[in-house]
Order: sequence, then structure tokens, then C-alpha cells
Amino acid sequence: MAKDLVIVESPAKAKTISKFLGKNYEVKASVGHIRDLPKSKLGIDIDNNFEPEYITIRGKGPVIKELKNEAKKARKVFLATDPDREGEAISWHLSNILDLDETNKSRIEFHEITKSAIQNAIKNPRAINKSLVDAQQARRVLDRLVGYKISPLLWKKVKKGLSAGRVQSVATKLICDREEDIEKFIPKEYWSLDAILLKNKNKIKAGFYGEIKDNKELKIELNTKEQVDEVISAVKNKGFIVQDVKKGKKSRNPNPPFTTSSLQQEASKRIGFSTKKTMMIAQQLYEGVDIKGEGTVGLISYIRTDSTRISEEALKSVKEYIIDEYGEKYLGTTNKNNTKKKKEIQDAHEAIRPTSVTRTPSMVKDSLKKDQYKLYQLIWERYVASQMGPALYETLTIKIYAGNYVFKVTGSKIIFEGFLKVYNSSEDEKDVLLPELEPGEKLALKDLEPQQHFTQPPPRYTEASLVKALEELGIGRPSTYAPTISTILSRGYVILEKKVFKPTELGIVVTDLLREYFKGIVNEEFTAEMEKQLDQIEEESTDWKKVIEFFYRDFSKELEIAEREISKIEIQDEETDVICDKCGRNMVIKMGRYGKFLACPGYPECKNTKPITQEIGVKCPKCGGDIVERTSKRGRKFYGCSKYPDCNFVSWDKPLNEKCPKCKSILVEKKSRKGTEKKCINSECDFVEE
Repeated sequence: MAKDLVIVESPAKAKTISKFLGKNYEVKASVGHIRDLPKSKLGIDIDNNFEPEYITIRGKGPVIKELKNEAKKARKVFLATDPDREGEAISWHLSNILDLDETNKSRIEFHEITKSAIQNAIKNPRAINKSLVDAQQARRVLDRLVGYKISPLLWKKVKKGLSAGRVQSVATKLICDREEDIEKFIPKEYWSLDAILLKNKNKIKAGFYGEIKDNKELKIELNTKEQVDEVISAVKNKGFIVQDVKKGKKSRNPNPPFTTSSLQQEASKRIGFSTKKTMMIAQQLYEGVDIKGEGTVGLISYIRTDSTRISEEALKSVKEYIIDEYGEKYLGTTNKNNTKKKKEIQDAHEAIRPTSVTRTPSMVKDSLKKDQYKLYQLIWERYVASQMGPALYETLTIKIYAGNYVFKVTGSKIIFEGFLKVYNSSEDEKDVLLPELEPGEKLALKDLEPQQHFTQPPPRYTEASLVKALEELGIGRPSTYAPTISTILSRGYVILEKKVFKPTELGIVVTDLLREYFKGIVNEEFTAEMEKQLDQIEEESTDWKKVIEFFYRDFSKELEIAEREISKIEIQDEETDVICDKCGRNMVIKMGRYGKFLACPGYPECKNTKPITQEIGVKCPKCGGDIVERTSKRGRKFYGCSKYPDCNFVSWDKPLNEKCPKCKSILVEKKSRKGTEKKCINSECDFVEE
């Protein structure tokens, strides 16, 4: 008896889905895209209304042959690729390769890989959505035109192997602009003044606020030491009297469940994952993991989304769970689905959530790898917390007068945990308790503590803050952030140093060149406007080829001018005093995928390279040599002895210049969910200090 054929992208997804569909279905994987534009040429017929030339991807012949054979035998073919533009385009390419009628209802869509979702999708097939396909075609053609037209220009004028892209070029520009702002920044001096006051044995730290003039309190900024000395001189012999005690309450609401962007940001901040790693592990959790007692099951809903919506069924389930597990008082009182949405949000998908709220992190911990567990726990906790009540605080604001000057102190204590019972972090506010005070009470002055400060430049971008900036500017889509960051790192345009991005000289040169000759490519507003036009194609209100034509009209003129006017740019390598031990030349600093390294300038005759190492001021516990910071082939930092290979000491965690009080080995600095802890490097010793 003929079976129905279901085609998905990945073998992992195929394995999970086949378990739910049974013996009457054959589930096969296309292993990603099967057709694309050719790599060897532009692949777009500019003179023929920008018609793309699709070819079979090299190496996909055996996969296509198998799919064609299975399709001929099948009673019906279902295309079950991901529920987004790219997934729709893969289904469209499959329908072309397999000679299917794209108007037939062969496309099935689901947002989580569970039995009910798969079976429901099979019952409700639809035709391929050509508007979604066209939106994806437009993005692909735009990116190809930019990449294949500007990149050869960069090879010719700057350096071989460079590339340009709509989103990557803007991301690089943001990092370059921030570096410019930091270099131009002029710090300004300011001061703070704290009065250390006593009530009996209770210490109170009150900050300077301002001055009383005409019976009004005026806030005063302390900008110089002279101003601070003037205040100290005026108050040191005055009585500090409680003027006003104001009690109040405040609440703190939970954040909504994760979108792709917020998941990438939070995973970076809380568990130290790169955007690439977050998406890779999230894909594993979505496609299915072998859970003890259940078999292979998808643990989370679809991971490429910018919506915080939750289905009514899932909402009902999570509310029941909260009541059963924590009690009704912990349940949020409002319908958390009625949150305001940005105009550009694509609301086709739900937020990222567990497929079953009752499948708690502790239940699946033994079935997951360490990193899978960390990410699943983060998603599960954020989701449950999003439907819980606010945390409630009792606040106390005390105003203290000293002559004509005003000092203030605030305190708070949590009176109801609310969502913090589930989703807490080391950044959450701690209780600041103050003694009971009454207006008119006199406090003893123990000390006055002035402190000089300087304004700080804007911070460099982290992965989390760069993703946030791209999202706020409307540049790219949730699925593009991780590959964009990987690309600008691999091209050597930026480096990631101590978890912040810095532009390289190459990145600055290329950005300046694009800024001068291709204003649209690196213009944030222009790039965001292109994203809106892609959305309009999806909504069937714009012809995709007209969008390309409009873009190319100006772009082709810019290309002609750039080709004519840009002269060859030489980027000189920085010479060092390190001598090449193979040929005697002074080695130079080169930029690689994982940062700077030393290379012999005699390449290709001499191919000697060395890592640039940085001493951390700690001696090797094995041989007494210096421990240095190194970078692995995958770009991960580790610490090893400078006398390698004679000494093989190595540690992923940063060694400290401190001895373990238990066994006298050295301590290392280790990141944990609670913050940073000191831990003994000796695996047989259990010493840990937070």
C-alpha cells in the first residue's frame, strides 16, 4: 500500500516527526536547501527583469534522486519545511524539482514538533504561499546583488577575500561609529557626597541631593572639589534632622516570553552563549531530543519569531500549572496576550516557549547535554514567569536636612516574590533595609564621604546589545542576527575582545569606503526601509521585482562611480620586535578569524605564525613558568603555560594568584548562573567561594 511522503529539512526533524505519524507515512529530509543561485557567477539576469537563475546545489544529487523516487511511489506528498519565508522558499523549490503543482494543497505548517501539532497540520494542508516565496526571493536577490557587485570591488581596491552585505555592512558601521564616539569622548568631572549617619548602632548612608532656597528644595550637581568642600564645611557642624519619611509600594512586572532577539540577548547576558551557539542549541531543542521515557520529542516551539503571542491552549495550560505548583496568588491577573505589538512584528508565530509546561527543566535534565539544559531552563523559566504576578516591594524614602542642605536615602524590601519565584537573576534588586525613623529625629554624623567621578564614554557593543540595536533599528530579521555577527567576525572587520566588539583597521577602511560611495548600503534608515518593503511583498502589496528594480537604479550608478574613483588602498601590517625563528625577519601583526596573531612578512616563502599571548600575572603551578591567555582554533579563550610544549598545563577557567585554603592548589575564576565564583583547580578538592 502506498504511503504519504512528508519532506522536512533536517534528519533530526524527520526522526522526531516519523515517530508521531506512524507506518502510513514516509518522512524524508532535504538536508536544507536543494536549489540556490550559482556560486561561480551573479546568477541574476539584470536585463531580463532580474530573473534569478537557480541551480541544484552541488552534492545534493543523491538526496534529490531519493526524494524523486519516494515522491513517485507516494500517494500524496506533504512539504513540511519551516514556517517562515525561507522554509516556504525551500518548499517551492522542492515542488519544482519534484514536478508538483504548487497550487495543490501540499504545504503543511506547524510551530512546534509535538504529536498534536503534526497531526493537526496533516489534516490542514494549504497551497504554497507565493508571496512568502517572493519576499524570500527578493531578499536573496538583493543580498546577491550587493555581495557580488561590491565584493569584487573590495578585492581589487583593498584586499582579497573581503565581502559586503546589506545587514553585515550596517552592523560593522554601528561598531565603527561607536568606536568613533568613544575616541571623541571628553570625560567630565562630577562628585558625589555621602553622609554616614547613625541611629543607635544602625548605620544610614544618605546621598547629597541639593539646597533649600526660598523654602524650595533645588537639586544641585556637584561638579568640582570646591563645591564639595563648600558643602562639607557648611554641614559638618550642623545637626542632621529627619525632615520627611515617605512609605510607599512599587511593583515590577515580568518580561514577556522570548522572541528570537530577546532569547539571543538574554542567553548572552545570563549564560554567556554567543548568538550562533544560542541558535544552534535552540534548533536542537526545537527539532527533538531523546527524552527518557518519552523518546524523541520537540521541547520548544519554533525559534525564529518576533512575536510574544501565546496560543490560547498553551496559555490555559501554563495558568493551570502556576496555580497547581505555586498557588493562585502567583497567577498574573491580566491576559498577557494583550500586549502592545510593534507595527513591524510578524505575528504568524508564537513566542518561543516549551511545548509542554509540565516538562520541567529538572524532569529533562538527565536527558539533555549541559548547554541544552541551560538554554531550556532559561526558556522554561521566562515563559512561566511571563504569566505570573508582579513582584511587590515596600519602599521607604527619607529626607534629611543639615542646615540649608538636603540629603536623601531610599530603602526597599520585597513583600511578595511574584514572578521572581521562578525567574530570578543576580542583577535583581536586593533588599535595602532602613531603621524606623520619625520626622524630627536627630541623627549622629559619623563621617562625610566625598568621591570624585568622571562621565564614561558610551559602552562598546556586546553581542546582546548589538542584536538589540539591530532589532530597534529594524535591520535584518530574527534569523539574520547570528549569521551577520559570525560574518563580520570571520571577515576580520571586527574582533570580540573581553566580550565587546572592536573594529579592526580593515573594518574601519571598508566602512569608510562604503560610507563614501554606497551611502544606502550602510545607511540604517535605508536598510530598515528595505526590510519594510520585503514585508510588503509578503503581504501581497508590492511586486518583488519592482523593489529590486528601484534599488538597482541608484546602486548601479554608485558602482560606476566607485569603480572609477576609488584608488588602491594599502593596509600596512604593524611590525613587531618579535623575530621569526625560521627566517630572522621581524614578524608582523595579522588579523585572523579569531583575532590578531603574529605572522612572518616573508609569506609565502616563510609561513611561520605565532599566537599573540598575554601574561596574566600568575605562575604555572606545574613548572613555575608564566601562565598566558591563548585562543583555541574555535576562538575560545583558554589559559596555558608559556613554556608549552615542555609544560602542558592548561585551563579553560582563568587562574588566580590565590592558593586554595584546603589543598594549596591555585584557584580559578569560574562563571556560574549566580555570578562569578572562585574554585579550586584540583578536581579532587571541593572548595568553592562565591
